[in-house]
Amino acid sequence: MINVRKVLCLMALLMVPMSVSAQCPQYRETAQAPDDIYWQQNPLAADRGSFKAGKKLWKRNDCVKCHGKRGDGLGPLAKSFAPPPRNLACAEMMADIPDGQLFWIIRNGSQDTAMPAYPDFSDEQIWQLVTAIRKFAE
Repeated sequence: MINVRKVLCLMALLMVPMSVSAQCPQYRETAQAPDDIYWQQNPLAADRGSFKAGKKLWKRNDCVKCHGKRGDGLGPLAKSFAPPPRNLACAEMMADIPDGQLFWIIRNGSQDTAMPAYPDFSDEQIWQLVTAIRKFAE
């Protein structure tokens, strides 16, 4: 005989990951970078060196706390923000965000969100981060 209570508990457990997963795509009205920045492409090769440097910056500057280890927007602090951190692992959304826009947001932050500005990063460091961020959506 099937134990209905056990079946319902199992079904509830199976549904938990879906309810805590980051939304994909996420609707967000983010200010657009000026045209001369918005359309820039990452000048760094998407090679192992750029990726490793970007990943190191990602970890060292606490990006993980909000965006999570996998860039999915599910870091330990994510639930404390409205709007929540971007799900950078969402390929559908990331395909619509140019490199220059990512660069501009990292440099200037994102108004009306918890995303801080990083004005002290060099251009190269920001492009390294963009390289690492792009890997999340692959």
